[in-house]
Amino acid sequence: MKQKLVRGVRNYLPKEAVHGLEELYRRGRVRMISLKYGNPAKGLRVIAVTGTNGKTTTINYINEILKEAGHKTAMFSTALIEIDNDTQLNDLNATVGTTERMQEFFRDAKNAGVDFVVLEITSHALQQHKLDGVPIEVAIMTNLTQDHLDYHKTMDEYAAAKAKLFAGEPKFIVLNRDDAWYDYYNKFPAGAQKITYGKHVEAEAKIEYTKLYKKGSEATIMIDHQTKLDLATALPGTFNIYNMTAAAAAAYLLGIKLDDIVEGIANLEGVPGRFERVVEGLGYDVVVDYAHTPDALEQLLQAAKEVTKNRIILVFGATGDRDKTKRPIMGDIAARLADRIILTDEESYSEDPQEIRDQVREGIETAGATAKLTEIPDRREAIEKALSIAKKDDIVLITGMGHEQYRIVNGEKLPWNDGEVVREIAGKDNK
Repeated sequence: MKQKLVRGVRNYLPKEAVHGLEELYRRGRVRMISLKYGNPAKGLRVIAVTGTNGKTTTINYINEILKEAGHKTAMFSTALIEIDNDTQLNDLNATVGTTERMQEFFRDAKNAGVDFVVLEITSHALQQHKLDGVPIEVAIMTNLTQDHLDYHKTMDEYAAAKAKLFAGEPKFIVLNRDDAWYDYYNKFPAGAQKITYGKHVEAEAKIEYTKLYKKGSEATIMIDHQTKLDLATALPGTFNIYNMTAAAAAAYLLGIKLDDIVEGIANLEGVPGRFERVVEGLGYDVVVDYAHTPDALEQLLQAAKEVTKNRIILVFGATGDRDKTKRPIMGDIAARLADRIILTDEESYSEDPQEIRDQVREGIETAGATAKLTEIPDRREAIEKALSIAKKDDIVLITGMGHEQYRIVNGEKLPWNDGEVVREIAGKDNK
């Protein structure tokens, strides 16, 4: 109905008026559906994380900290949905569910008597008012890098959509002091207190020491120049040190005991599709990761370089019907940081997969790395090729799909999980 209405008026009204009608429709729809479920978010203590990268891992850290402190929690993330320790994979192929699905989640969380709800919130959900009326007690910004410019058109529009999380003056705000967009978000006031984190000299939760391992990381965090936290996590990479520091800073604002912060972070053994080692005993590592933005891919490859003795073999592509400008950028990043590149298909949606690969390959070729490149459109064959050439102490990185349980190719939904495919191939190879 809404789509027909908007199509009907587009020919007669200015663009601004059409946009206004869409806004009114979305706001009204959220209110109606929330009312249908009894306004279930009212009275919940909600912690929300936004940003381009790191959202999923950060809220998983927060969830573990709160549970270690004895709290009952609910969590809705790209990878996992959990209510009072009842956990399931998020198979929606979306970080935030439909408005109705989110109201169902809030209802179930309230019925379970949870103390905290931890949410991962995207710019799309904020722009579309999906979470209007949800009381945000803690708002966290991880970082802002290029993504979703197919939808928001410019970085300024993308940043403004993310800023909607902070516009309601949440009680607590947590910001990445090292992020290029820090000053933009720092202008928003917190109802009670704001805290910053990072390696910057002015960060209030300052990362003072780090040590990276093949299967984990350590960091010393100094909060307010006086409170020292020695943190250890099973998740590798500098980017995960930032994620756990954001979680620790948020927990500190909530008054969680320091021992519970330390233990909660240590409790997180992994997140599906986030630097996930999917098979053991091959003599080389095979890691599946959701990295699908330039920044995420670069951080992943840098983390792999820090802990890998030999080569990085990268299997990757790009998603269709999304920001096309990031494809050659990701190709350039792969060219600079990977030792072997196997370019393959990811999810093409309605686009021509060859055109997507061509745009990624443009970045690889411009960087002068054609000799590193093998193009194999079939994703299973690409993974098989990577495993067949891997040697002792190499790492095979398979990126873009992460935890997801299906792919959309030419508009068709196909069952698929990178980890399962790797295990099938490796099992066959080991026989």
